[in-house]
Amino acid sequence: MAFNVQAHGLGALALLLAAQVQSAPPSEKLSTLRDQQQVAVTIYNENLALVKDQRRVALDKGVNRLAWRDVSARIMPETALLRSLTGGDGLALLEQNFDFDLLTPQKLLDKHVGQNVTVIRTNPATGAESSETATVLSTNGGVVLKFADRIETGLPGRLAFRMVPDNLRDRPTLVIGFQAPAEGERAMELSYLTAGLSWRADYVAELSSADERLDLSGWVTLTNISGSSYPNARLQLVAGDVNRVRRELDFAQEGRVMKAAPMAASAMAEESLFEYHLYSLERPTTIAEQQTKQVALLSASRIPVHKELLLQGRDYYYRTSQGDLGQKMKVGVFVEFENKGAGLGVPLPKGVIRVYKKDASGHAQFVGEDRIDHTPRGEKVRLKLGEAFDVTADKKQTSFQKISGSGRYNYIFESAYRIELKNAKDEAVTVKVMEPLPGDWEVLAESHPHQKPASNTAVWSLQVPARGKAVLDYRVRVKL
Repeated sequence: MAFNVQAHGLGALALLLAAQVQSAPPSEKLSTLRDQQQVAVTIYNENLALVKDQRRVALDKGVNRLAWRDVSARIMPETALLRSLTGGDGLALLEQNFDFDLLTPQKLLDKHVGQNVTVIRTNPATGAESSETATVLSTNGGVVLKFADRIETGLPGRLAFRMVPDNLRDRPTLVIGFQAPAEGERAMELSYLTAGLSWRADYVAELSSADERLDLSGWVTLTNISGSSYPNARLQLVAGDVNRVRRELDFAQEGRVMKAAPMAASAMAEESLFEYHLYSLERPTTIAEQQTKQVALLSASRIPVHKELLLQGRDYYYRTSQGDLGQKMKVGVFVEFENKGAGLGVPLPKGVIRVYKKDASGHAQFVGEDRIDHTPRGEKVRLKLGEAFDVTADKKQTSFQKISGSGRYNYIFESAYRIELKNAKDEAVTVKVMEPLPGDWEVLAESHPHQKPASNTAVWSLQVPARGKAVLDYRVRVKL
């Protein structure tokens, strides 16, 4: 812009230069992990976390453009909130941009389509280098370069670039524009929700030799694929089913867990939070990028446990003629305990319980696992560990009659059954036979008394002697 000093004078020149300075965009201030004072991470069950990152930042008076580096690569930018920890300072947010397009050789090349780059070649015989300017025409499925006298495909040598485009970052960065009323350093906190951080509970239980008690240890397994690390973080976990609105767009791709951190040794404190439960680690811990980490949750010993052998029936064969219903049918093995007593009596987050038992040589062997849902204190935990090897059942329908009914409803059926339970063990066992009965039902005859724990269920408990068998005969009438 030309300006006539003699015509307008030095005062007018000064005013123009001041206006140009004020209209120029503010230079970007970079905040890195070196500025971080404290970070807190609260992780929820379903791939969601709340990050609160506190840093010391130097601000200018007026408009500031702050590049907050090392945020999560899977941040939800619309949830970001920047605030000063010094009250009443009048910060006014203007705009924010999340730069998730990270610097890679391919991205750098893609951003230079239509621009000039320098191609550097090395003579294999002499080792001498030569350079030539080319225009990048395309990077779709390969590289197309236009030289002064020709067009080449592929990369004929090294490429040199004049600069890195502003929208390419080496780390995920949130750029925030805001107005500050005064110049100076101040403590700032950026909070945001992010995907890529998750946790689950894992439990290890060991049964006693008589299957009457178990020892239980609980661990929290953390997984970080968010694209950022959180050094010396205050860690909290929320157990419960938090309602979330389904998002239509996810900015980043999921990575893979690369390594496992050693298990920590301290348990977590627990408290109620709204309709959920909050677990807090009582010391800082580093949640590294691409890492799986385990933290101790609880430990309890000599928990009373009830073991159950269960033969589960089906309701469909009370409606039709079936005959043989199965030979050598498997009997399920369950264990059950109450969430109470020393070491327990705290809400158990959902997860997998893996159960072990020592063999005759004293070596712990894996005997089964099951998944539990969130379990309040005082509730029962029931685990299916597998199918019994030495206890089997033969089951058949011995009689079936249609008593009445001609339409879609108002049918009455009578049917009879024989269940023969076999026990190859050296000790007697108790087997529970549970039959779901449809409609309005009545047991007409039975060799053993039944119980009715629910409106559609009949249960028989049979003692099966060692290396012996027990037989259950019963007849029922159902009205549908």
